[in-house]
Amino acid sequence: MRKTILAIVTLGILTVAVAPTFAHHSFAAQYDSNKPVTLKGAVTKVEWQNPHTYFYIDVKDEKTGRISNWACEMGAPAVITRSGWTRNTLKIGDEVIVEGSLAKDGTNLANARRVKLASTGQVLGAGSSGGDYQ
Repeated sequence: MRKTILAIVTLGILTVAVAPTFAHHSFAAQYDSNKPVTLKGAVTKVEWQNPHTYFYIDVKDEKTGRISNWACEMGAPAVITRSGWTRNTLKIGDEVIVEGSLAKDGTNLANARRVKLASTGQVLGAGSSGGDYQ
């Protein structure tokens, strides 16, 4: 009986520990590395959280003049911190230029590879799981 209970408890602990790994998506499942994108706009929101940091920018379509809000995914906070980011690097209203890859589903979502801060010209890697470049 003790062995059965121990086995059930162990299985339960392993299930809880491994479940987040299976829930996490891969770059190739969500983004298309063959569809690079460069977005320029003003920051509207920043979500500094695990497993990925997101920021949102208003991007003006040069052809139509319409403004659309884009979500830009970066790496985990611990990863981008090593690239020089802090919670205060991006502020609402900051102008940025983002280079990355488009989402496969055609939504206004991009995986950022690098971000240029228009005010300072500083370029930071974004911890992309698709690979950073600078």
